[in-house]
Amino acid sequence: MSTTQPTFDDILRLFKETDEMFKETNERFKETDKRFKDTDEKFKQTDKEFKETKQFLRALSQETDRKIKEVSASIGRLGNRLGDFIEDAVRPAAVRLFQGRGIIVHEVQQNVSVQRGEEGLEIDLMVVNDSEAVAVECKSNLKIDDVNEHLERLAKLKRLLLRYATTKVMGAVAAMVIPDNVASYAASKSLFVIGQSGEDLAIRNDEYFKPAVW
Repeated sequence: MSTTQPTFDDILRLFKETDEMFKETNERFKETDKRFKDTDEKFKQTDKEFKETKQFLRALSQETDRKIKEVSASIGRLGNRLGDFIEDAVRPAAVRLFQGRGIIVHEVQQNVSVQRGEEGLEIDLMVVNDSEAVAVECKSNLKIDDVNEHLERLAKLKRLLLRYATTKVMGAVAAMVIPDNVASYAASKSLFVIGQSGEDLAIRNDEYFKPAVW
């Protein structure tokens, strides 16, 4: 069986075909490389956008925190002013309110404070006579924590305010807003509860209420 030897033209044609295949493969490699570069650029752009977004969110968070602190400070100042408003509203009514409960007080002392060593004490209103006193804490919105803090004041009042050492001291809380559960809690701790009743202030404890005496 005879075998046909490839001619020069056959070999040349094969080289040309091989060259074309290399060229085509090279073009595909170039296209693939371009796609990799495009993908890399997109990743870089995405990373850049992610970093910019992260920086924006961080700045936004800081600005939000700043505004929250400003609002909180404003609310705190407003709460203090409302507390002062309640204090000013209770002061002229205090004598009448407690006399109506059989405590014959006749004098109101405002913003009573004392500092003995490391211990201090501040009472919004002291409603007094010669032998009795009612220490009143005034708030815009009364909370259970406020009641507990006032009980702590009452526990050390006679020890720090020596002029009341032999006085019969009672306690009261007054507020513009008093949730029912807080009013009940204060009454259960034997404190007078003073709140709004129509256009006037009133003691909200029932007629059988007996205040604690310190």
